[in-house]
Amino acid sequence: MEQTNDSVLRERLQTGFLGIIAFSLLMFMLVQARFILISLAIAIILFSLTSDAIHAISTRLKVPNWLATTLALIGIALGLLWISTTILAQVNEIVFLAISYAEQAQAALPVLTERLGAEAQERIITALTNFNITGWIRSLAGQASGILSGSVLVILFVGFMFAEQVWFPVKVERLTGDAERAVQVRRIIASIMHRVNRYLVVKTGVSAVTSGLVWGIFNIAGLELATAVAILTFVLNFVPSVGSIVATVISTILVFVLTGDTTLTVVIGIAITVVQFVIGNILDPMLLGQTLRLSSFGIILSLAFWGAVWGVPGMFLAVPIMVALMIVCAHIPWLRPAAVMLSREGLPDDGSEDPDDAQMAA
Repeated sequence: MEQTNDSVLRERLQTGFLGIIAFSLLMFMLVQARFILISLAIAIILFSLTSDAIHAISTRLKVPNWLATTLALIGIALGLLWISTTILAQVNEIVFLAISYAEQAQAALPVLTERLGAEAQERIITALTNFNITGWIRSLAGQASGILSGSVLVILFVGFMFAEQVWFPVKVERLTGDAERAVQVRRIIASIMHRVNRYLVVKTGVSAVTSGLVWGIFNIAGLELATAVAILTFVLNFVPSVGSIVATVISTILVFVLTGDTTLTVVIGIAITVVQFVIGNILDPMLLGQTLRLSSFGIILSLAFWGAVWGVPGMFLAVPIMVALMIVCAHIPWLRPAAVMLSREGLPDDGSEDPDDAQMAA
Protein backbone atom coordinates (compact mmCIF):
# COMPACT_ATOMS: atom_id res chain seq x y z
CA MET A 1 0.00 0.00 0.00
CA GLU A 2 2.82 2.36 0.91
CA GLN A 3 4.65 1.48 -2.32
CA THR A 4 1.50 2.32 -4.32
CA ASN A 5 1.17 5.69 -2.61
CA ASP A 6 4.86 6.39 -3.16
CA SER A 7 4.57 5.56 -6.87
CA VAL A 8 1.48 7.78 -7.26
CA LEU A 9 3.27 10.64 -5.48
CA ARG A 10 6.34 10.12 -7.65
CA GLU A 11 4.24 10.22 -10.84
CA ARG A 12 2.52 13.42 -9.73
CA LEU A 13 5.86 15.05 -8.94
CA GLN A 14 7.22 13.99 -12.33
CA THR A 15 4.12 15.33 -14.08
CA GLY A 16 4.35 18.63 -12.20
CA PHE A 17 8.05 18.93 -12.93
CA LEU A 18 7.50 18.22 -16.64
CA GLY A 19 4.69 20.77 -16.66
CA ILE A 20 6.99 23.43 -15.19
CA ILE A 21 9.65 22.63 -17.79
CA ALA A 22 7.09 22.78 -20.63
CA PHE A 23 5.72 26.12 -19.40
CA SER A 24 9.25 27.54 -19.08
CA LEU A 25 10.10 26.44 -22.63
CA LEU A 26 6.85 27.91 -23.92
CA MET A 27 7.55 31.26 -22.25
CA PHE A 28 11.11 31.22 -23.60
CA MET A 29 9.84 30.61 -27.14
CA LEU A 30 7.14 33.30 -26.82
CA VAL A 31 9.72 35.89 -25.76
CA GLN A 32 12.51 34.90 -28.16
CA ALA A 33 10.27 34.54 -31.22
CA ARG A 34 7.95 37.43 -30.42
CA PHE A 35 8.70 39.38 -33.62
CA ILE A 36 7.62 36.45 -35.80
CA LEU A 37 4.73 35.47 -33.52
CA ILE A 38 3.35 39.02 -33.31
CA SER A 39 3.57 39.34 -37.10
CA LEU A 40 1.83 35.97 -37.47
CA ALA A 41 -0.95 36.95 -35.03
CA ILE A 42 -1.57 40.23 -36.88
CA ALA A 43 -1.55 38.36 -40.20
CA ILE A 44 -4.16 35.91 -38.90
CA ILE A 45 -6.37 38.80 -37.78
CA LEU A 46 -6.05 40.56 -41.15
CA PHE A 47 -6.71 37.29 -42.97
CA SER A 48 -9.80 36.74 -40.82
CA LEU A 49 -11.13 40.25 -41.48
CA THR A 50 -10.53 40.09 -45.23
CA SER A 51 -11.94 36.56 -45.51
CA ASP A 52 -15.31 37.79 -44.27
CA ALA A 53 -15.13 40.77 -46.62
CA ILE A 54 -14.16 38.57 -49.58
CA HIS A 55 -16.99 36.14 -48.82
CA ALA A 56 -19.52 39.01 -48.67
CA ILE A 57 -18.25 40.61 -51.90
CA SER A 58 -18.16 37.32 -53.79
CA THR A 59 -21.67 36.38 -52.64
CA ARG A 60 -23.47 39.71 -53.03
CA LEU A 61 -21.64 41.35 -55.94
CA LYS A 62 -20.95 38.13 -57.87
CA VAL A 63 -17.24 38.95 -58.10
CA PRO A 64 -14.90 35.99 -58.79
CA ASN A 65 -13.24 34.80 -55.60
CA TRP A 66 -9.72 35.02 -57.07
CA LEU A 67 -10.26 38.64 -58.10
CA ALA A 68 -11.65 39.62 -54.68
CA THR A 69 -8.73 37.85 -52.98
CA THR A 70 -6.15 39.60 -55.17
CA LEU A 71 -7.69 43.01 -54.55
CA ALA A 72 -7.83 42.31 -50.81
CA LEU A 73 -4.14 41.33 -50.71
CA ILE A 74 -3.17 44.47 -52.66
CA GLY A 75 -5.26 46.58 -50.29
CA ILE A 76 -3.62 44.98 -47.24
CA ALA A 77 -0.13 45.56 -48.66
CA LEU A 78 -0.79 49.20 -49.52
CA GLY A 79 -2.54 49.84 -46.21
CA LEU A 80 0.23 48.34 -44.08
CA LEU A 81 2.96 50.16 -45.98
CA TRP A 82 1.08 53.46 -45.67
CA ILE A 83 0.55 52.94 -41.92
CA SER A 84 4.22 52.03 -41.44
CA THR A 85 5.53 55.08 -43.29
CA THR A 86 3.06 57.35 -41.46
CA ILE A 87 4.16 56.04 -38.06
CA LEU A 88 7.83 56.44 -39.01
CA ALA A 89 7.22 60.02 -40.12
CA GLN A 90 5.41 60.85 -36.87
CA VAL A 91 8.14 59.25 -34.76
CA ASN A 92 10.77 61.29 -36.58
CA GLU A 93 8.72 64.44 -35.94
CA ILE A 94 8.38 63.55 -32.25
CA VAL A 95 12.15 62.94 -31.94
CA PHE A 96 12.91 66.28 -33.62
CA LEU A 97 10.43 68.22 -31.46
CA ALA A 98 11.55 66.39 -28.30
CA ILE A 99 15.00 67.84 -28.77
CA SER A 100 13.56 71.28 -29.55
CA TYR A 101 11.29 71.32 -26.48
CA ALA A 102 13.74 69.73 -24.03
CA GLU A 103 14.75 73.06 -22.49
CA GLN A 104 11.15 74.29 -22.45
CA ALA A 105 10.06 71.12 -20.62
CA GLN A 106 12.77 71.56 -18.01
CA ALA A 107 11.67 75.16 -17.46
CA ALA A 108 8.01 74.17 -17.16
CA LEU A 109 8.65 71.33 -14.72
CA PRO A 110 9.22 73.49 -11.59
CA VAL A 111 5.94 75.32 -12.24
CA LEU A 112 4.11 72.00 -12.48
CA THR A 113 5.62 70.59 -9.26
CA GLU A 114 5.83 73.68 -7.07
CA ARG A 115 2.55 72.88 -5.27
CA LEU A 116 3.93 69.53 -4.11
CA GLY A 117 6.46 71.13 -1.79
CA ALA A 118 10.19 71.78 -1.99
CA GLU A 119 11.25 68.28 -0.97
CA ALA A 120 8.94 66.48 -3.40
CA GLN A 121 9.84 68.94 -6.14
CA GLU A 122 13.55 68.25 -5.66
CA ARG A 123 13.01 64.48 -5.78
CA ILE A 124 10.95 64.67 -8.98
CA ILE A 125 13.46 66.92 -10.71
CA THR A 126 16.35 64.64 -9.64
CA ALA A 127 14.53 61.55 -10.91
CA LEU A 128 13.73 63.13 -14.26
CA THR A 129 17.26 64.47 -14.59
CA ASN A 130 18.64 60.94 -14.15
CA PHE A 131 16.17 59.60 -16.72
CA ASN A 132 17.98 58.74 -19.95
CA ILE A 133 15.70 60.57 -22.38
CA THR A 134 18.20 60.23 -25.23
CA GLY A 135 18.34 56.46 -24.85
CA TRP A 136 14.55 56.26 -24.68
CA ILE A 137 14.19 58.28 -27.88
CA ARG A 138 16.71 56.08 -29.66
CA SER A 139 14.88 52.99 -28.47
CA LEU A 140 11.59 54.44 -29.73
CA ALA A 141 13.11 55.18 -33.12
CA GLY A 142 14.60 51.68 -33.29
CA GLN A 143 11.26 50.02 -32.52
CA ALA A 144 9.50 52.20 -35.08
CA SER A 145 12.00 51.22 -37.76
CA GLY A 146 11.08 47.57 -37.12
CA ILE A 147 7.46 48.30 -38.07
CA LEU A 148 8.31 48.40 -41.77
CA SER A 149 10.04 45.00 -41.76
CA GLY A 150 7.19 43.61 -39.67
CA SER A 151 4.67 44.90 -42.21
CA VAL A 152 6.49 43.11 -45.04
CA LEU A 153 6.46 39.88 -43.01
CA VAL A 154 2.73 40.27 -42.29
CA ILE A 155 2.02 40.76 -46.01
CA LEU A 156 3.92 37.55 -46.82
CA PHE A 157 2.06 35.61 -44.12
CA VAL A 158 -1.33 36.81 -45.37
CA GLY A 159 -0.43 35.96 -48.96
CA PHE A 160 0.48 32.38 -48.07
CA MET A 161 -2.67 32.05 -45.95
CA PHE A 162 -4.79 33.00 -48.95
CA ALA A 163 -2.89 30.44 -51.04
CA GLU A 164 -3.55 27.69 -48.44
CA GLN A 165 -7.19 28.66 -47.87
CA VAL A 166 -8.51 26.33 -50.58
CA TRP A 167 -6.99 23.24 -49.00
CA PHE A 168 -7.76 24.08 -45.38
CA PRO A 169 -11.12 22.22 -45.13
CA VAL A 170 -9.54 19.12 -46.67
CA LYS A 171 -6.62 19.26 -44.23
CA VAL A 172 -8.96 19.60 -41.24
CA GLU A 173 -11.04 16.62 -42.34
CA ARG A 174 -7.99 14.44 -42.90
CA LEU A 175 -6.48 15.61 -39.61
CA THR A 176 -9.58 14.70 -37.59
CA GLY A 177 -10.45 11.61 -39.61
CA ASP A 178 -14.16 12.34 -39.18
CA ALA A 179 -16.38 14.58 -41.34
CA GLU A 180 -18.61 15.60 -38.43
CA ARG A 181 -15.65 16.36 -36.21
CA ALA A 182 -14.07 18.39 -39.04
CA VAL A 183 -17.25 20.48 -39.33
CA GLN A 184 -17.18 21.08 -35.58
CA VAL A 185 -13.54 22.22 -35.70
CA ARG A 186 -14.31 24.55 -38.61
CA ARG A 187 -17.31 25.91 -36.69
CA ILE A 188 -15.05 26.71 -33.72
CA ILE A 189 -12.57 28.50 -35.99
CA ALA A 190 -15.38 30.40 -37.75
CA SER A 191 -16.83 31.43 -34.38
CA ILE A 192 -13.46 32.78 -33.21
CA MET A 193 -13.05 34.68 -36.48
CA HIS A 194 -16.51 36.26 -36.28
CA ARG A 195 -16.20 37.26 -32.63
CA VAL A 196 -12.76 38.81 -33.13
CA ASN A 197 -13.84 40.50 -36.36
CA ARG A 198 -16.86 42.12 -34.72
CA TYR A 199 -14.75 43.34 -31.83
CA LEU A 200 -12.03 44.79 -34.07
CA VAL A 201 -14.43 46.47 -36.51
CA VAL A 202 -16.35 48.17 -33.69
CA LYS A 203 -13.16 49.06 -31.82
CA THR A 204 -11.61 50.50 -34.99
CA GLY A 205 -14.62 52.73 -35.59
CA VAL A 206 -14.79 53.88 -31.96
CA SER A 207 -11.03 54.53 -31.81
CA ALA A 208 -11.17 56.45 -35.09
CA VAL A 209 -13.94 58.72 -33.76
CA THR A 210 -12.02 59.28 -30.50
CA SER A 211 -8.73 60.06 -32.22
CA GLY A 212 -10.51 62.37 -34.68
CA LEU A 213 -12.02 64.38 -31.82
CA VAL A 214 -8.65 64.58 -30.01
CA TRP A 215 -7.03 65.71 -33.27
CA GLY A 216 -9.71 68.41 -33.58
CA ILE A 217 -9.12 69.60 -30.01
CA PHE A 218 -5.37 69.95 -30.61
CA ASN A 219 -5.93 71.79 -33.90
CA ILE A 220 -8.46 74.19 -32.40
CA ALA A 221 -5.92 74.99 -29.68
CA GLY A 222 -3.25 75.52 -32.36
CA LEU A 223 -0.91 72.87 -30.91
CA GLU A 224 1.74 70.88 -32.70
CA LEU A 225 1.86 67.07 -32.87
CA ALA A 226 -1.92 66.83 -33.39
CA THR A 227 -1.52 63.96 -35.85
CA ALA A 228 0.95 62.12 -33.61
CA VAL A 229 -1.36 62.44 -30.60
CA ALA A 230 -4.32 61.26 -32.70
CA ILE A 231 -2.39 58.17 -33.83
CA LEU A 232 -1.30 57.46 -30.26
CA THR A 233 -4.91 57.79 -29.05
CA PHE A 234 -6.15 55.52 -31.84
CA VAL A 235 -3.64 52.77 -30.99
CA LEU A 236 -4.00 52.97 -27.20
CA ASN A 237 -7.80 52.82 -27.36
CA PHE A 238 -7.46 49.20 -28.51
CA VAL A 239 -6.04 48.42 -25.06
CA PRO A 240 -9.10 47.88 -22.81
CA SER A 241 -9.53 49.75 -19.52
CA VAL A 242 -6.08 51.33 -19.28
CA GLY A 243 -5.41 52.45 -22.85
CA SER A 244 -7.72 55.47 -22.84
CA ILE A 245 -6.38 56.57 -19.43
CA VAL A 246 -2.77 56.41 -20.62
CA ALA A 247 -3.63 58.28 -23.83
CA THR A 248 -5.38 61.04 -21.87
CA VAL A 249 -2.51 61.45 -19.42
CA ILE A 250 0.13 61.57 -22.18
CA SER A 251 -1.91 64.07 -24.21
CA THR A 252 -2.42 66.34 -21.20
CA ILE A 253 1.26 66.29 -20.21
CA LEU A 254 2.22 67.00 -23.81
CA VAL A 255 -0.06 70.05 -23.87
CA PHE A 256 1.71 71.47 -20.82
CA VAL A 257 5.14 70.77 -22.31
CA LEU A 258 4.20 72.47 -25.58
CA THR A 259 2.55 75.53 -24.05
CA GLY A 260 3.59 75.87 -20.41
CA ASP A 261 0.08 77.25 -19.80
CA THR A 262 -1.61 75.58 -16.81
CA THR A 263 -5.09 76.91 -17.64
CA LEU A 264 -4.97 75.71 -21.26
CA THR A 265 -3.62 72.35 -20.11
CA VAL A 266 -6.51 71.88 -17.67
CA VAL A 267 -9.11 72.89 -20.28
CA ILE A 268 -7.75 70.54 -22.95
CA GLY A 269 -7.26 67.76 -20.40
CA ILE A 270 -10.91 68.05 -19.32
CA ALA A 271 -12.07 68.11 -22.95
CA ILE A 272 -10.11 64.95 -23.81
CA THR A 273 -11.32 63.25 -20.61
CA VAL A 274 -14.95 64.02 -21.50
CA VAL A 275 -14.46 62.61 -25.01
CA GLN A 276 -12.85 59.43 -23.68
CA PHE A 277 -15.50 59.00 -20.96
CA VAL A 278 -18.52 59.48 -23.23
CA ILE A 279 -17.21 57.25 -26.01
CA GLY A 280 -15.67 54.63 -23.71
CA ASN A 281 -18.63 54.31 -21.32
CA ILE A 282 -21.61 54.97 -23.60
CA LEU A 283 -20.85 54.48 -27.29
CA ASP A 284 -18.38 51.60 -26.98
CA PRO A 285 -20.54 49.34 -24.73
CA MET A 286 -23.64 50.14 -26.80
CA LEU A 287 -21.98 49.02 -30.04
CA LEU A 288 -20.11 46.02 -28.63
CA GLY A 289 -23.07 44.72 -26.62
CA GLN A 290 -22.57 41.02 -25.83
CA THR A 291 -19.93 40.45 -28.50
CA LEU A 292 -17.09 39.63 -26.11
CA ARG A 293 -18.76 38.20 -22.98
CA LEU A 294 -15.38 38.23 -21.24
CA SER A 295 -14.56 38.66 -17.58
CA SER A 296 -13.25 42.16 -16.80
CA PHE A 297 -10.72 40.74 -14.35
CA GLY A 298 -9.67 38.18 -16.96
CA ILE A 299 -9.08 40.98 -19.47
CA ILE A 300 -6.82 42.78 -16.99
CA LEU A 301 -4.85 39.56 -16.35
CA SER A 302 -4.57 38.95 -20.09
CA LEU A 303 -3.32 42.51 -20.62
CA ALA A 304 -0.73 42.09 -17.88
CA PHE A 305 0.49 38.72 -19.17
CA TRP A 306 0.72 39.52 -22.89
CA GLY A 307 2.03 43.00 -22.13
CA ALA A 308 4.87 41.45 -20.12
CA VAL A 309 5.60 38.91 -22.87
CA TRP A 310 5.15 40.98 -26.05
CA GLY A 311 4.99 44.59 -24.85
CA VAL A 312 2.49 47.01 -26.40
CA PRO A 313 1.64 44.68 -29.35
CA GLY A 314 0.82 42.00 -26.79
CA MET A 315 -1.63 44.32 -25.04
CA PHE A 316 -3.24 45.02 -28.42
CA LEU A 317 -3.61 41.28 -29.09
CA ALA A 318 -4.65 40.33 -25.53
CA VAL A 319 -8.42 40.48 -26.11
CA PRO A 320 -8.48 38.55 -29.44
CA ILE A 321 -6.28 35.84 -27.87
CA MET A 322 -8.58 35.67 -24.84
CA VAL A 323 -11.67 35.32 -27.07
CA ALA A 324 -10.02 32.44 -28.92
CA LEU A 325 -8.98 30.72 -25.68
CA MET A 326 -12.47 30.98 -24.20
CA ILE A 327 -14.17 29.46 -27.26
CA VAL A 328 -11.60 26.65 -27.59
CA CYS A 329 -11.73 25.81 -23.87
CA ALA A 330 -15.54 25.73 -24.01
CA HIS A 331 -15.35 22.79 -26.45
CA ILE A 332 -12.81 20.75 -24.45
CA PRO A 333 -14.46 19.09 -21.40
CA TRP A 334 -11.44 19.16 -19.08
CA LEU A 335 -10.72 22.83 -20.00
CA ARG A 336 -14.31 24.05 -19.68
CA PRO A 337 -13.72 25.35 -16.10
CA ALA A 338 -11.12 27.73 -17.58
CA ALA A 339 -13.71 28.92 -20.12
CA VAL A 340 -16.20 29.51 -17.29
CA MET A 341 -13.64 31.64 -15.43
CA LEU A 342 -12.79 33.62 -18.59
CA SER A 343 -16.45 34.39 -19.36
CA ARG A 344 -18.30 37.37 -17.92
CA GLU A 345 -21.22 35.55 -16.23
CA GLY A 346 -19.82 32.03 -16.05
CA LEU A 347 -21.52 31.20 -19.36
CA PRO A 348 -18.74 30.65 -21.90
CA ASP A 349 -19.58 31.28 -25.53
CA ASP A 350 -18.88 28.18 -27.64
CA GLY A 351 -20.07 29.75 -30.89
CA SER A 352 -23.04 27.43 -31.28
CA GLU A 353 -25.51 30.32 -31.10
CA ASP A 354 -24.27 32.14 -34.18
CA PRO A 355 -25.95 30.95 -37.40
CA ASP A 356 -23.33 32.71 -39.52
CA ASP A 357 -20.64 30.51 -37.99
CA ALA A 358 -22.55 27.35 -38.82
CA GLN A 359 -23.06 28.58 -42.39
CA MET A 360 -19.36 29.35 -42.76
CA ALA A 361 -18.35 25.95 -41.39
CA ALA A 362 -20.73 24.04 -43.62
